[in-house]
Order: sequence, then structure tokens, then C-alpha cells
Amino acid sequence: MPIRDLLIEIGTEELPPKALRPLAGALEKLITGALENESLVFDSITQFATPRRLAVLITGLPESQEDKEIFRLGPALSAAYDDKGNPTPAASGFAKSCGVDIKDLSTSKNSGVDKLAFTLTKKGQKTIGLIPSIIKNALNQLPAPKKMRWGSSREEFVRPIQWMIVLFGEEVITTNIYGVKSDRKTLGHRFHCNKEISIDKARDYEITLEKIGHVVPCFKKRREIIRSLVLEEGKNNKAVAIIEDDLLDEVTGLVEYPVALIGDFDDTFLSVPPEALILAMKSHQKCFYLVNNTGELLPKFITVSNIISKDPEQVIEGNERVIRPRLADARFFFDADRSRTLASRLEPLKKVTFQDKLGSVYDKSIRVSVVAKSMAGKLGVDAEYCEKAAKLSKCDLLTNMVGEFPDLQGVIGSYYARYDGEPEEVCKALQEHYLPKFSGDKLPETISGSILAISDKLDSTVGLFGIGQPPTGSKDPFALRRSAIGILRILVEKKLDLNVLELIREVIAAYAETPISDDTEDKVFDFLLERFRSWYLDDGITSEVFQSVLAVKPERPLDFHNRIQAVNNFSKLPESINLAAANKRVSNLLNKNESNLTNKNCDEDVLVAKSEKLLFTAIKDKVLEVAPYYKKGEYDNAFQSLATLKNVVDEFFDDVLVMDDNLDLRHNRLCLLQELRGLFLQAADISHLHTN
Repeated sequence: MPIRDLLIEIGTEELPPKALRPLAGALEKLITGALENESLVFDSITQFATPRRLAVLITGLPESQEDKEIFRLGPALSAAYDDKGNPTPAASGFAKSCGVDIKDLSTSKNSGVDKLAFTLTKKGQKTIGLIPSIIKNALNQLPAPKKMRWGSSREEFVRPIQWMIVLFGEEVITTNIYGVKSDRKTLGHRFHCNKEISIDKARDYEITLEKIGHVVPCFKKRREIIRSLVLEEGKNNKAVAIIEDDLLDEVTGLVEYPVALIGDFDDTFLSVPPEALILAMKSHQKCFYLVNNTGELLPKFITVSNIISKDPEQVIEGNERVIRPRLADARFFFDADRSRTLASRLEPLKKVTFQDKLGSVYDKSIRVSVVAKSMAGKLGVDAEYCEKAAKLSKCDLLTNMVGEFPDLQGVIGSYYARYDGEPEEVCKALQEHYLPKFSGDKLPETISGSILAISDKLDSTVGLFGIGQPPTGSKDPFALRRSAIGILRILVEKKLDLNVLELIREVIAAYAETPISDDTEDKVFDFLLERFRSWYLDDGITSEVFQSVLAVKPERPLDFHNRIQAVNNFSKLPESINLAAANKRVSNLLNKNESNLTNKNCDEDVLVAKSEKLLFTAIKDKVLEVAPYYKKGEYDNAFQSLATLKNVVDEFFDDVLVMDDNLDLRHNRLCLLQELRGLFLQAADISHLHTN
């Protein structure tokens, strides 16, 4: 079948830069899905996105759908005609549903029965006729952050549409979407080629825009050009340009033809915390900052222009002129904040609400300080420092700097604490206590910072669960899931062997003056342990392994993690299959006979079969052998030891009838199996393994 390339370009007013990449990806996905739904198989699809356009190029698209053969079976011939050979209502109804006369039906044998049948070849539709609705539906479904109306139309899109290309090979597919008629003409760069450019062939789109229009339409290509230009500019100035992905994406969404220029600012601004200067350059001016070989901020910045200026110095001077007051504001706020100590802002936090039912931010700080102090005692670190850091942790919320730069919470507090002469350990804890802020983010480096981070996150989690506001399937306004993962990551990766259930109880106790629901402890504990699931699935740990450890609910996250690793290793041993099956069988037997089973141990004198005596001896030996491993948390060694029970367990089940008619034998054998299962349950419930 003949094929062509299809180009779809939507030309607009400037699109929101932060949304540009997601919009381009969504358009590609929606167009791809629509073509697949229409059974139009193509070779490839490429997305393009600039501030003024969204486009896709589909190569190898057939000119029409393949013809489809429709085959339907009707009633059996015996039920299709009566004794006189006249069609029955069943036959007539089948013919009517097919849209034909009974005489046009055929017969076909199905499962040895002759039935009425109907075959129709449905001719495939022309691709040209399908494309307009595909485009309109895709544009309507784009996840735009905010849509606009323009002119007298009631239709909405991300930004007003100025032109549209729908080109199938060399042929324009005529359509009208949002009041804009399709054509083959696009617009070049707003300044370097502000005129219509004709695209003769769909596949010539990218090269035509680059060579004639002074536009780099491919987002990924333009992004890498910017990265290269910025790094090169830094290298030329004997500095290191720092490129963060979010800023790089945003800048890529602002320009169509990037040019990197370097500017300077007064080095007296370097007295301000570098994080504030960097944030001012990034958020307000979309500039990249530079550091020296030791990582110190330099009084330079790199801006990415959208034009090739005949006088770049004027462009640089313009950027320097605009960035100067931004940095001056930061310096003013910084100097003004230091007129009073950080500690003096604690009392005013009583007027700042944390949550209506959970009191003020002051109340939260005091609760966190109590828990942090207790946790410090458990870990053998300075409790006074942790308590002090907790009380100061939210004080910077009332500073001018955080008011202007909310992202600097904690960071600015650490600077002000340092100026106030607070111990360095306290200052670092203030800076680290919001970590980790997102998935994969770094953890606190100090123990004090780790303690404060756990205490703060756990306080919010317990409080919100306690007043009946846990996260739902679609809403998590306080980011409790992220906080839970943060708590677990800190405890595991920093190897802090703390009992999280005890910590939850301490937080609940700190909420003494707030009515907390009675089931808060259990709900928060289960919530935390469930967060482990996605963590381990991402690491390639199976749900079966996770479930085997979750079943015994270890209270120490670090211990939970160690058990997971051990069970995962054990599950890969050949012996694990039989032992898991045996544990499953034992679990079922014990559950069915739980009411008749006392907790007494197996009586050796009642044993009669050789295999059950061997199992009894093996269990007694293993109890002594694995006890030191369990005590030290060496679960790998314990499972390696227990794996050797495979043969004796298999022999027991081959030779012994557990549910013997003799009640004494039955009861004793169930007790024996209970001891066997207890050996494994000290680490995990391996009956969950190999269930598929």
C-alpha cells in the first residue's frame, strides 16, 4: 500500500515554557494512540516544540486503512428454518442485523454444527479523511495548565492559534480547527525570519525551518545546543557553568534559536548566601550561574538569548541592568533579617497556623523538639543540640528572605543561626531537616539533621492521620507519602536502628493536648510499612518477597530492609521452592486446627515415625544454630542454615499423615509443625514465596 509522511504543526502565540515539553510529549502520545486505534501502522513519529509551535512528523503512514473482513455466525441451520423450509424469526433477525436478505447469507460449520454465516469485506477509509478528527481530538485532550479564548470563538486552547500545517506528503489536508484553516505555510523566527515559509514536503519540515527560518524546532536538539553553549561559555571564562535540568528545560522552552552570553554582577553581592543569589538568577532571570574549581559562586551569569545580536554587549548590559536590582533585593532582605536573632522568631510562630486542628507552627516545633530529644538519646548524640534545632527549625518562615524565596526554607535558617553563634551541629540540622525533598533527593548528612527530619515528618504524618485527614487515592496535599518514604530512607540508608512504632507512640504522646483518634498508631505504622512496597518494586524485589516480610511486621525499618534482602536471596535458592510450599501447607493446617491446638511444645515421647523423629531433632538443632544469627540480625546466614532442612521436611510430608485419626499423634505432629514454622517466622513468612 502507498505510504506518505504526515506533518502536523500548530502555530501559536508564546506557549508557557515550563509546560512546553509535557505538551509536546502529550501531543505525540495522543496522535500515536489515535492512529493505532484507526489501525494505521506507521514507521516513526517525531515531536517538535518551540515557544511558538507544537508539531509531529509521522513517517511511513499508509494512504488508507487496510480492508477488513467481517465474519459473523448466526443460528444453527436446524433452528434457522422450520419444517416447511421457511426462515424462522431467529434467521430473519440475524439477516436483519447484518443488513442483508436471508438469501445473501451463507453457511459455515462451527464445532461440527452447520450455521448461518455472513461475510462482508469492509473497505478501509482514506487516511486523509481520518486525520482532521484525530488532530481535533488530540488538541482537545492536551493537558494544558490553563486554556485561553481569543476572538469571538468560545473554543479554548493553551494559547491563541495563529497558523496550522496539515501536510500529507506534498498534499495539504484541508481542515479548519479552532477557526484556523490548514495550509502548508509556517512562520520563521520572530526576529530573524518573521515571514511565511512554505513547506513543500512533510519530511522537509525540520531542515527548512533550520536553514530558512532560523528556528531549531526539535526540543531535544535545541536543549543539547543550549547545554553545549553554556558549558563552552563557562569554559572560555575559566569557570564551571552549573546546569540544572529544570532550568535547562525552561530556557529551552523560551528560545527558538539559542545564543549564550555571559554577564557580570558586583562581587559585593557575594556577601549574601549564594543559595539566595542563585535562586534570584534562576527564578527571576532564567540565568545559569558559575562557580570556580572549588565550587564557590562567581559574580558571573550566563543568559541564553533568542537572537543573534549585531551588538551582543548591549544585550549583556541589559541583562546586567535587570539582574542587579534582583540581587540588591536579596541583599536588603538578608541585612534586614539579621537585625534580630532567629530564636526571637520562635514566640511569634504562635500566630502562624500549621493546621486548624493541630495548632500553630510553634506547637509543632515544640512537639518535634520533644521527639527529637528522645530520639537523640536513643542514638547517643547530643540531645540538647537536637532539641534546640527543632525549636529553631521553623523560625526562618518569618524572615524576609523566606518570604521572597520560599524554596530557601531551612537553608536561610542555618545561615542566620550561624550568625547568631549557634553550634555548627544545630546549623547543619536546620539546613538538612527538609531533606529529602523529592524522590531520589539527597539525605541529611548529619545525625542531628536526620533526627530532626524524621521527627518533623513523623509529626505531620501522625497529626493528619490522627484527625482523619490521611492521603487519599487522588489527593495528598501535605505530601505524606513522600514524607513516609523520606523517613524510611533516612532510617535505612543512614543505618539508624530505631523502632518506628515506638517513635509513633512518642509523637502521639506529644500531641497530648490534641484529640487524636485511637487507631492512629496502627494506621500510621501500616502506612509507613506499605511505603516500602513501591521502593522495593522499583529495586526489582518481587511483591512475594515484600509480602513475606510485611506479614511479620518488623518494627525497625532497618531490620525490615535487612530481612527483605535476606528473603530475596533465599528465594533464589533451589531449596526455597519446597520449603515455601511446605510452609504454605503447614500454615493451612495450623489455621484449620487453631482452635484445637494448644501452645505446648511437641512431645518427643509421642513421636513414632522415623521421619518425624528426624524432623524433631533437626528443628532442635536449628533452634540453637540460628539463634545467634537472629539475635545479630544476620538473616542471610539464618536462611542459609534453614535451607538445609529441605530434605528432612520433604521426607516428613512424604511419610507421615499429619491429620492421623489418633488425636494424640495428630496434636503432637501439629505442634511439631508449629515449631518448624516458628523457626522461619522469626525472619519472615516464606509461605508467600513462589505462589505464582
